[in-house]
Amino acid sequence: MPAPEDLKEIYTDELKDLWSANDQMKRLLKKITSKASDAALKDMLAQSQAGIEKHTDVLKELIAGQDEKVSKEHCKGMEGLVTEATKHIVEEGPKKGPLLDVMIVAQYQRMTHYGIAGFGTAAAYAKALGLKDDNKKLRDATKEIYGGDEFMTKLAETSVNLQAEAV
Repeated sequence: MPAPEDLKEIYTDELKDLWSANDQMKRLLKKITSKASDAALKDMLAQSQAGIEKHTDVLKELIAGQDEKVSKEHCKGMEGLVTEATKHIVEEGPKKGPLLDVMIVAQYQRMTHYGIAGFGTAAAYAKALGLKDDNKKLRDATKEIYGGDEFMTKLAETSVNLQAEAV
């Protein structure tokens, strides 16, 4: 990709990168949801997949609204996070139980924090560009992602970590 020439290009590149990040995270969640033993964790992972689909649809809509080709651009940042999560959860992690659940929460939150940063940044770009509707949609998505992260923190502190500590 050539160097961006203005904020609009940086904005659309961010949207395309986020689309790729979402797809990568969703593919991993599909692989690991069945591995979770805690029912609330399993449910949250399934809900997150639906949320990712919703947010991806928003990204596609916003890209199209910029008169850009509706395509994604491979996100190397999420690629690294997914590689790390795969290592800890699928390849080298405990096969099942509370210890695996703890690792799933940790890796989920790392990926989610990347999403919070990306969607928040895109919202700030949209605001600077005067794209009020885009800004609102991206801020709403950021809030939803943050809500998922807060749920995982609460689940870890009140259940998952306690179960793992008892092992």
